Order: sequence, then C-alpha cells, then structure tokens
Amino acid sequence: MPFPSPPRARSGPRRRSLLAAAPAALALAGCTAGTEESADAGDGSSAAERRARARAARDSERLLQRYDAVIAARPALAGRLGPLRENVVRHAQAFGGGRKASPSGPASAAPPASASPPAAVPENDKEALAGLAAAERELADRRSEDLLGVPGELARLLASAAAAGAAHVYLLTEGDA
Repeated sequence: MPFPSPPRARSGPRRRSLLAAAPAALALAGCTAGTEESADAGDGSSAAERRARARAARDSERLLQRYDAVIAARPALAGRLGPLRENVVRHAQAFGGGRKASPSGPASAAPPASASPPAAVPENDKEALAGLAAAERELADRRSEDLLGVPGELARLLASAAAAGAAHVYLLTEGDA
C-alpha cells in the first residue's frame, strides 16, 4: 500500500501577497511612463486625446471620492482600502488630475471643485466593498473600451489602469479568504 505524500509547505509568496502587489506594479509601470511622456508631448497631442485624458482623470477622481466616502463611513476598512485608494490617486495623477495622495488619509485630500457628491455608503462592510467593486468594474470596462480610440501611449495608460481596476475588483470581492 503506497503512502500518501506529505503536504508541502508553501515556499513562495502567497497568492494574496502577489495580488496585492500586482495593482501597484501595474500602476507604477503604466502611470510613470505615461506621466513622463505626456509631459514631453506638450501641444502635440490632439484635442480628442486631451479630452480622453481629462475624462479619465475625472473618472479616477470620482472613484477616489467613493473610496474616501467608504473609508470615512467604515473606518474598519481603511487598512484594506488604503493601498487600493493610493493606486487610484496615482491613476488620477497620471491622467493629469490634481489630487495628491495624503499620508494621513482621505480627510486631508480636498475634492476637486467640479466633483459631484459621492454615492451614499451602505450600512455594512460587505455592501460597501461590493459598491466599490461595482464602481471599479464599471470604470475598468469603460477604460477597456476607450483605449481602442486613443493613440499609443494613452491607450497603454488606459489599459494599465483598467488592469489595475480589474485587480481591485478581485481584491474587493475576495474577502479575507
């Protein structure tokens, strides 16, 4: 009778660690390149590209408002949402938005003057996370569609932000399992 092999101990990083690092890596890779090259582009970009970039910045700022509202209403989620929020800040900045990441959290980050009020935050953590996941999913899908109509560098930046958004959806819906 053969003996079953003993369970192996995991020797590498856990899946959760890799998934938590993936959005940051995507944001840094895509957003850093887009920021540097868009500054060099100057007036060479088309009006359509500038509008697409401004719309992407506004979308990221609206999503950031949702994160801020959830963190303010559900402070127990701040540790889990903080890294995702920081990625959204970097996306807004990469697209030309004016919000800055604040080390002390969302309370010191002033919303843009033209921002609409954020959606109401649900009464429990699970529904609050589901609402953020739905907003991330909708924005990632829209960015995936928008990247088809813009030139190279902006398309890559939109693709990177969409991929990070999809990773955020996964992290928001997976729970602590």
